[in-house]
Amino acid sequence: MMDRLDELLTVARPLLDRVDEVLSGIGAPGGHDVWRELRRVRLLPGDAARAVAALRPAAIRDAAPELRADARAYADLADALPLATSWTGEAAEAYETARRGAAELLNGGPDSLGHRMSATADLADSLIGWMLGIRAGLASVLAEVMVSTEAIVLTSGDSPPTDQADAAAAIGARLLRTVADGYDEAEGLLAGSADLQSPLPV
Repeated sequence: MMDRLDELLTVARPLLDRVDEVLSGIGAPGGHDVWRELRRVRLLPGDAARAVAALRPAAIRDAAPELRADARAYADLADALPLATSWTGEAAEAYETARRGAAELLNGGPDSLGHRMSATADLADSLIGWMLGIRAGLASVLAEVMVSTEAIVLTSGDSPPTDQADAAAAIGARLLRTVADGYDEAEGLLAGSADLQSPLPV
């Protein structure tokens, strides 16, 4: 299903192509903010906008409920492991040690399967929110630059090269800053879930 960003990108494609063309061919004024944003994103504005448009929250929307269901299943399985109540001795003690270990692995501490499933579901929810946020933010900026004076300069076809460079840099800086700030936020989300990348204890 198309959202506002998809719709705007369809209309804005000629402008974005022109921004990329001018930045690649003519360049931008020395010291302009667009240079810093280009270093942050390492993509031209049009490519960066299309990269954000390629983010699809719906692709992971179904993952979180399934992960939470798996977490509950691990908890139920841990609770269902029977106690050694009707027998005693070394075999019973060995079984109880094994039972406690299995229950801990299934749904005990932060390294348990159940906890990791829940944490992964939380991360999926956060990533969905982030995708929706960066798409909406970029759509708002794109809608503004499409009706800006800089857009007129770039699409009029008769502006001096220096004016075109100024206009492309101004539009590019706004778009790239939005993308770069959004990706910084995503890096924070992923850094906060770094423990999910560590191997399970043996």
